[in-house]
Amino acid sequence: MDIHEHQAKDLLKRFGMPVPDGGIAFAPEQAMHEARKLGFPVVVKAQVHAGGRGAAGGVKLCQSEAEVSAFASSLLGRNLMTKQTDANGKPVHRLLVEQATDIGKELYLGLVLDRKSERIMIVASREGGMEIEDLAEEQPDALIRMVIDPAVGLAPFQSRELAFKLGMAGAQVAQFATILRACYRAFRDQDATMVEINPLVITGSGDLVALDAKMSFDTNALFRRPEVAALRDPGQEDPREDAAAEHGLSYVGLEGDIGCIINGAGLAMATMDMIQLAGGQPANFLDIGGGASAERVVAAFRTVLSDPNVSVILVNIFAGINRCDWVAAGVVQAYRELNLSLPVVVRLAGTNVEEGRRIITQSGLPLLSADTLAEAAATAVAARPRMAA
Repeated sequence: MDIHEHQAKDLLKRFGMPVPDGGIAFAPEQAMHEARKLGFPVVVKAQVHAGGRGAAGGVKLCQSEAEVSAFASSLLGRNLMTKQTDANGKPVHRLLVEQATDIGKELYLGLVLDRKSERIMIVASREGGMEIEDLAEEQPDALIRMVIDPAVGLAPFQSRELAFKLGMAGAQVAQFATILRACYRAFRDQDATMVEINPLVITGSGDLVALDAKMSFDTNALFRRPEVAALRDPGQEDPREDAAAEHGLSYVGLEGDIGCIINGAGLAMATMDMIQLAGGQPANFLDIGGGASAERVVAAFRTVLSDPNVSVILVNIFAGINRCDWVAAGVVQAYRELNLSLPVVVRLAGTNVEEGRRIITQSGLPLLSADTLAEAAATAVAARPRMAA
């Protein structure tokens, strides 16, 4: 789960992170009020779950109330499209009005969960203010990496060593130690998967301030972090994912036109790869999970069909905990209940596969069957021209 910049700053501030003074506005009048309290100049930032806001016109340095009002009016209520969003962008419903900072130098600091080492990894660079993906590609040597031993935690020498590598000296080393400790404690204590400060700036007076902050959290741990769960903004999420989660489905929307209903994340990834290999594009990742009832299969169909780009549906089931006859019954029920007219390709394997295939065959519906994953993907891709025609 992602949260907004202002929420991340508020959380990190509780752990000792220095951040600029600011306030949240949901209307232009509120934005002007916050700006008057802070004093000009101020920076007004669109609050969306996406990076690249500055380049997309979502951040502005304002010198007057008139500028704040005009900029807030131009942002609130519309969608902001950045290089990290799809073509629809993300809706802007709130703004962060913040005291302008005298920037002397920009740095990068991030903590991520490194699954390879099974450790929290610190990633830092003297080159801040740009996307870390671009920096890793263009200047890989500019990244400094450091792993935290979970048995020890963040050691003081690591903070000092990293501060020196980032070119700090004197009082800045102690300030950086406080900032890094705040990031680590917030990461550890709140079940985060990512903390990013970009940029971490050295001001003209030599102080360190977190000018931007992002945090992501382990969704599976939210049950024990109600204060974090309360920060969720459904308006920034795909409503299809929320609807799918209510039925125990894992759904991620993509940009293709072949809808996928599959059990198991590994099989889902393999199926999407096979669709690509066959010349098609998957419209989604959808895992119906284990023990799927007919009702859950129908819910999966509804979720996939909520994407207007879907022209074919591919059902690929390798039943272990699941049973092919349950899934087959769900496919037949969904086809009839939803009055489907688009092609549906069904590939079943595993527990009760013969019974499942019998249900599909005797349904009398124009369902397309396949025996192998490769055949199913090729059949789904071949079915698209008939649909388009």
